[in-house]
Amino acid sequence: MTEPSELYACLYAKEFPAQALLRLRPELHNKPCVVMEGEVPLQQVCSHNTKARLLGVTRGMTQVEVDTFSNPVVLSRSRKVEKETRAILLECAGAFSPRVEDRSEETSFLCAIDLAGTRSLFGPPEVLAKSLLQRVRSLGITLRLTISSNFYAAVCLARGLSPRIPLRVIAPGNEANELAPLPLMVLDLTETQAETFSLWGIHTLGMLAALPEKDLIARMGQEAKRLRQLARGEYPHLFQPAEPAFILEERMELDSPVELLDSLLFVVGVMLDQLILRARARILALASVRVILVLDGAGTHTRTVRPALPTNDKQLWIKLLHLDLEAHPPQAPILALTLTAEPGSTSKVQLGLFSPQLPEPKRLDLTLARIRAIVGEDCVGRAVLGDTHAPDGFHMDTFTVPSGVSTAVVSSKPRSSIRQIRPPETISVTLQGRRPSMFFFRQQRYTVEHAYGPWLTSGDWWNQSLWGWQQWDLVARAQDGSVLCCCLVRDLMQNIWQMAALYD
Repeated sequence: MTEPSELYACLYAKEFPAQALLRLRPELHNKPCVVMEGEVPLQQVCSHNTKARLLGVTRGMTQVEVDTFSNPVVLSRSRKVEKETRAILLECAGAFSPRVEDRSEETSFLCAIDLAGTRSLFGPPEVLAKSLLQRVRSLGITLRLTISSNFYAAVCLARGLSPRIPLRVIAPGNEANELAPLPLMVLDLTETQAETFSLWGIHTLGMLAALPEKDLIARMGQEAKRLRQLARGEYPHLFQPAEPAFILEERMELDSPVELLDSLLFVVGVMLDQLILRARARILALASVRVILVLDGAGTHTRTVRPALPTNDKQLWIKLLHLDLEAHPPQAPILALTLTAEPGSTSKVQLGLFSPQLPEPKRLDLTLARIRAIVGEDCVGRAVLGDTHAPDGFHMDTFTVPSGVSTAVVSSKPRSSIRQIRPPETISVTLQGRRPSMFFFRQQRYTVEHAYGPWLTSGDWWNQSLWGWQQWDLVARAQDGSVLCCCLVRDLMQNIWQMAALYD
């Protein structure tokens, strides 16, 4: 079977304001929910879920009319959440084809995907459609999916398809027969056109397609020719693809302020499921997760968690976020939260046959998180020397697991180790010929046998942290015969001697 030169898939989701708000709230899926829009007290229903529709809720109802039903869940419309959900669906569609066109309406989501040339990647249209439908459902959205060689045929059929039939593939050349039973409302008629067709007794696309073209144009103008071609599935379309950005972000506004960390982590878990699902679709992992909490009182609380290696382990992320928020709790109840993830590579480290086993990244991350919660953020990691001769000229950097074999040459010569004393201890020193000859340290008297130095260092004359040091390396002997190898420094600015380090 030869694949048609044009092939389009249409995704159509009704009641999109309600679906966007309920996507991350699985606890409300089995309850009647309505979405209100407008200023209080003139709010009206703009969308609802299936449970509310079965109760009799319709669009345009006021708050007073909604209150007459049995305990419906009332939500306020959030266009920001709808925009973010629309971007997520476009991103999902872009995984099957780079050519995606957004034709969303006020209360519905509609996009078309150019599938021409995708048979070798995803198989026949039926197989691709099932895979695409399953992927969208995993995002928490219910929609209809149609595939046709005509763009507008796919769009019209998606609008008019029964909710009990979520998937339909139109065979090439059979567009008119598939569209015939659909109502005229799928064509977006103007009020004048709808009234004219109603007076003529034309109610379906099949009845419109059967009208004589010349007579129809004579009575309604050239626009009637376009409507007739749409009804027959013959109207051409110039595809206008969009380019959605790939941003791993999920946001939720809470129904009531949350103070307990366990309740917050339940919501975070649902949002992490979506972030991991979207990252896996692109064969990526989460390298870091940033949590932005909107607090009661217009403040925000932001925390960022970055493990040693990118991972898609949901339980690990929840545990790391739990430890971090437990060590740095928000100072007010939480009204909303946003999770933003940075994607990373899912590459793995392959060790040699006789290489030592590295610690498991999951256990290492949890251990570092627990230590960080005890000793503080700035005391965990690896020490990195700074480009300075100033004392304590280093900073702590994030610990990372090496991704390859190190090429550094390890010397086999024995080296002496140094144990730095923090803070340095002030001592009393006796000089002889401008060189240390004796000093007292920790209630012991030491006689200097060998003195090396001095080495003079100074810097930062341009700011308040001006420093100047005179350093001596000494070999001294105590009265009991024990030998001490140490490093003494003299603060030239304050004329103070200090014990800085001990050599082993």
